[in-house]
Amino acid sequence: MLPSPSHPIGAAVRGPLTRRRLLAMIGVSAGSSLMYQAASSLGLAAESEFKGPPALSAAPAGASVLILGAGVAGLVAAYELSKAGYRVQVLEYRDRPGGRCWTLRGGDVYTELGGFTQTVGFDPGNYVNPGPWRIPHHHHGVMHYCMTLGVPLEPFTQVNYNAYVHSKDAFGGKPVRYREVEADFQGHVADLLAKLAHKGGLDGLVEKEDTERLLEALRDWGALDREMQYRAGGESSMRRGFARPPGGGLSGEPVPSEPIGFADILRSGLWRQIAAGNELEFQTTLFQPVGGMDRVAYALAEQVKDRIRYGARVRGIHQDDSGVTVSFDDGKGGGPEMARADWCLCTIPLSVLSQIPLNVGPDMAHAIAAVPYEASLKIGLQFKRRFWEQDDAIYGGMSYTDLPISLIGYPNTGYGSKGKAVLLGAYAWGPYAYEFSAMPPEERVRRAVEFGAQIHPQYREEFDCGVAVAWHRVPWTMGCFGHWTEKTRAQHYRNLCQIDGRILLAGEHASYLPAWQEGAVTSALDAITRLHQRIVAQPAPSKT
Repeated sequence: MLPSPSHPIGAAVRGPLTRRRLLAMIGVSAGSSLMYQAASSLGLAAESEFKGPPALSAAPAGASVLILGAGVAGLVAAYELSKAGYRVQVLEYRDRPGGRCWTLRGGDVYTELGGFTQTVGFDPGNYVNPGPWRIPHHHHGVMHYCMTLGVPLEPFTQVNYNAYVHSKDAFGGKPVRYREVEADFQGHVADLLAKLAHKGGLDGLVEKEDTERLLEALRDWGALDREMQYRAGGESSMRRGFARPPGGGLSGEPVPSEPIGFADILRSGLWRQIAAGNELEFQTTLFQPVGGMDRVAYALAEQVKDRIRYGARVRGIHQDDSGVTVSFDDGKGGGPEMARADWCLCTIPLSVLSQIPLNVGPDMAHAIAAVPYEASLKIGLQFKRRFWEQDDAIYGGMSYTDLPISLIGYPNTGYGSKGKAVLLGAYAWGPYAYEFSAMPPEERVRRAVEFGAQIHPQYREEFDCGVAVAWHRVPWTMGCFGHWTEKTRAQHYRNLCQIDGRILLAGEHASYLPAWQEGAVTSALDAITRLHQRIVAQPAPSKT
């Protein structure tokens, strides 16, 4: 989510543009490695250490495991435990697998907490992923199961240099091409540092013999001209684009474009929006499953389809010395039923699990209660034509804005096709997500169209229909993902992941990759590995 004006980054653009403030702003923009280190300490790092699924030895004869939840974590656990010979049963609240790995298509009906029901009106072939929508190349666990199970993938574009960055308070509220802001910010910074180097301003910071190397690097990085200046010309226009592009014949001579002034770039705040693609979790290459993210869940579910009981709403979890009993119903008023197994792996989100009777020790109970869930909202909008491609030459990627919708995500498939198409019209977090969800779904969609029209005026004429999903109003999750802090992770994480008697937990909330499917995969594999070790280490029951 973008910083607010009260955020330290936002505060840096207010007041006189001192040298100290300027260098601080440059550090903020360039410091993605430091951001990643901080994210790691909070459990937000995004690279996976997956080296392959565990090679579980054969399960003891008759050993059984009850898995609660057929999301990605539960499905991966069921698949691997079944291969090892365990008797596995999966109880799933919904009538489909995947949990937050979810795709909405035309004809789907969704009812949220509070009773609002939406029927998706998308044309055949169009869809939106309310939950995960991209797979980083270094999420090796998810990639492994996609490759193993034959889930076809296609590129997901995070950064499109021809998309827009936008602020309602900058440049008259008009959007600016991503490449222009990035080129101008880098160019002006390089120009400034080159001037400082020439004047001795970097003495003591850069070895004297390295100064020429630095200047050469700045010229290349910032597209500076021969005089080491960033200004209108061939070098800068090859980064930011030409006022008139090169062409053929007598009219083909290019006209350089005029860079945005340094002060204007800084005061616009648009430099905040150009760093996302540098962060590890969004670096190329990213992927998406062809046809929707739920293809991953369905491929996993197909491997254990005879072991999944859908429409099973868990009402209570009770363990004793010999096993675990789970009471559940069909969620439609049917009588209570019971399922029992030697062991239980629970992947139910903590936001829901904390409301289910569960006899575990105080350490795990406190851990379950300690993790709140983030609020998030996505809105999918179908339009009559691909105006972003046809009018603006934007093929995939995202435009970023400081409006409550946060960004616009363009479809990364079907380029150039005719007919209707769906884009992600909002991806809101925190207060903005709560603000949107306080409205009826049709009003959320209307507001997303209203905001989006400030970037693409075509919205008003081309809008067809939409659907809005607020994750904190989703009955089976009640939040987007488990939000750890450094303090709560230190106090409760190990207690959450321990084996408590015959129960253990898994899911993105039990990982250092929260909010990602990779966290669910690696958490599940870690949990079943420890569970298997515990089971095979137990003495065989007496045959007396």
